[in-house]
Amino acid sequence: MKFTLSWLKDHLETDATLDQIVEKLTALGLEVEGVEDRSRELKPFRVAHVVSAEKHPDADKLRVLVVDTGTEKLQVVCGAPNARAGLKGVFAPEGAYIPGSDITLKKGVIRGVESNGMMCSERELKLSEEHNGIIELPEDAPVGVAYADYAGLGDPVIDISLTPDRADCAGVRGIARDLAAAGLGTLKPLAAEPVKGAFASPFGVTIEAPDACPMYVGRYFRGVKNGPSPKWLHDKLVAIGLRPISALVDITNFITFDLSRPLHAFDADKVKGGIVVRMAREGETLAALNGKEYALDPSMTVIADHERAEALGGIIGGEASGCTETTVNVFLEAAIFDTVRTAQTGRKLGIESDARYRLERGVDPAAVASGMERATRLILEICGGEASDLVIAGEEPQWRRTLTLRPGRVAALGGVDVPRDEQTRILIDLGCEIVGEDVDGTLRVVPPSWRADIHGEADLVEEVLRIHGFDAIPATPLPRESVLTRPALTTKQRRVGLTKRTLAVRGLSEAVTWSFMAGPVAELFGGVGEGLTLVNPISADLDVMRPSILGNLIQAAGRNADRGYADVGLFEVGPAFRKPSPDGQDIVAAGIRAGNAVPRHWAEKARGVDAYDAKADAMAVLEAAGAPVTNLQVTTDAPGWYHPGRSGVLRLGPTVMARFGEIHPTVLGTLGVKGPVVGFEVFLDAIPLPKKKGGTARPLVQLSPFQPLERDFAFVVGKDVEADKLIRAAKGADKALVKDVTVFDVYQGANLEEGKKSVALSVTLQPTERTLTEPEIEAIGQKIVAAVAKATGGSLRT
Repeated sequence: MKFTLSWLKDHLETDATLDQIVEKLTALGLEVEGVEDRSRELKPFRVAHVVSAEKHPDADKLRVLVVDTGTEKLQVVCGAPNARAGLKGVFAPEGAYIPGSDITLKKGVIRGVESNGMMCSERELKLSEEHNGIIELPEDAPVGVAYADYAGLGDPVIDISLTPDRADCAGVRGIARDLAAAGLGTLKPLAAEPVKGAFASPFGVTIEAPDACPMYVGRYFRGVKNGPSPKWLHDKLVAIGLRPISALVDITNFITFDLSRPLHAFDADKVKGGIVVRMAREGETLAALNGKEYALDPSMTVIADHERAEALGGIIGGEASGCTETTVNVFLEAAIFDTVRTAQTGRKLGIESDARYRLERGVDPAAVASGMERATRLILEICGGEASDLVIAGEEPQWRRTLTLRPGRVAALGGVDVPRDEQTRILIDLGCEIVGEDVDGTLRVVPPSWRADIHGEADLVEEVLRIHGFDAIPATPLPRESVLTRPALTTKQRRVGLTKRTLAVRGLSEAVTWSFMAGPVAELFGGVGEGLTLVNPISADLDVMRPSILGNLIQAAGRNADRGYADVGLFEVGPAFRKPSPDGQDIVAAGIRAGNAVPRHWAEKARGVDAYDAKADAMAVLEAAGAPVTNLQVTTDAPGWYHPGRSGVLRLGPTVMARFGEIHPTVLGTLGVKGPVVGFEVFLDAIPLPKKKGGTARPLVQLSPFQPLERDFAFVVGKDVEADKLIRAAKGADKALVKDVTVFDVYQGANLEEGKKSVALSVTLQPTERTLTEPEIEAIGQKIVAAVAKATGGSLRT
């Protein structure tokens, strides 16, 4: 947002210096990105008089000028078609830097004739894009004075960076209001007297889409003369980088930057029958003022006449009804458009405009008519003619809301004690209305219409602190509980780092996807919780908070496959959302593998990824994060986006620690991704934190001096019995000696009863005190057989 110092002072009565204003703006949260002082850049340039202009002896298109600079007369070779004797223009001496051409002048010889300096065009001074001739100044321009002083270019241009919530400061008046509240001057009143209409408007306005445009104010002007803008208006627009076009267009641009009130002017003689605000029709197009034609769809708001679309609501006007120098009758628009639709349409069509910038952030709903009145006065003053009565369709959206500010909340939340009277003064100066005070001192406050970002008590506290000054908050060191420095990262934060390293070591690549996804995709992964649909999504296919990271990773794998990388492993650690409250999001480590787990090779066959690859990834994460993996149980109740027969859930008691398995073919088909794809989700927040008593350090590893030994057992169990039950039973038979249990064979077929299977276990025994004798080994084996039989009903295979 750019504005000049003098423009600011049109709204702010102040004696503050430029440096004081710049410092205060940044302190208020309106960060100053830069200050441009054109007078410094244009300091060498002078008003000069062309004494004579003779034809160049060796070039038909060049002239040899004698230029009076006020201190001397110099010979200058010039190629401008309007260079002539008697002209007054802008002279750049030898050594001057030309900003529009990025050159530094030197004395030269052009076609055999010496040239000292140059006469300049507007483009060479970066005043505009005009370069068909040199600048022509009035005859009374004083020769020899600095051109910047003569042209009023000594007005510094301030450029501030606006955060999305401060749409009110997208106009100079909003900035002045903040500075006045901060004690840097007094806000000047705006002319409040409405312009009385001279006739009834021949145009009516019909709103067919009130959700897209709740209020539309129009006014008809007849008999206007659309010529060049006066110097003050021209200079203001040029200073902030806008190109003056004509008085009517320049006035609408001025009001946009002055009051953050976008307007649009239609050539009324080109509008057929009146104004209709509606949604675009399928196949409808618009030739816009930027020279491009856009294909519209029914999600877009258009301003139409009785025949065609004439403008995109809140974004850009149409070429067919644009104002030109021949325009004599005008219909002026001031309206409120839905912020989400405006943003989505702008993104979809790739249109950036000053109107869209403001309307997608939200403009003052109570200032539609007042913005129209300000523009009306300027049009009548500059272009003449007469104005109709206002045409008002729809109604002002409800913006009044009452908030409370309790005593002591500023000190409690902000850490500084601001006197109650000062709090009240600040809120009133910012435009808030104090509608009451309770017996306990609680203020009831109605925020101003232009501050849609103020929603609660904390916002009121922030406003008080912002104006009072964040620098007034005392620096208070945090108390130290001990002389030892605490770790910079918490256990949960360290787990995230360990998880990422573990998955990277296992060959997966980290992906960073959006925290949003399309609503239909979210439905594949459990659906969208209440309150998780975005009000103002950055894209139509990113309109809800993601309930699972897997959807984004699977789509990323699909994009990789489309580019020839079918074998891929991706992971992401981030939030998945169940509800909008802080406790409604889980930190999840999710990953997918697609294609082949083992690529084609002469030494072994290729193998596609399977559920066991995903389980191994999940177990590796859990172990690295400190989960008690030996106590985990595997169940088969994985959610619907997993294959029902090739998936599982890892639980610690009733708590779900992780899910893994093959992604359901229906899900892959809906997302347009070829299988097989397997995935896992580890819920890092569900992993128990280590007990503080023992600290987080791991104990010293005690290596046994005695040789471990292995014994194999084959059990016949029901075909529905999970292998995990056998493993847990075998481990529990003698926790001191049984170090590890693994499955090395599963068999179903001949020599087994119907409905039975054989599961072979390899049990590793690790003595720690002495070498085991054969009877002791036999006794342990019997305990293992008995434990498995009790847990599963199985028997030792013979």
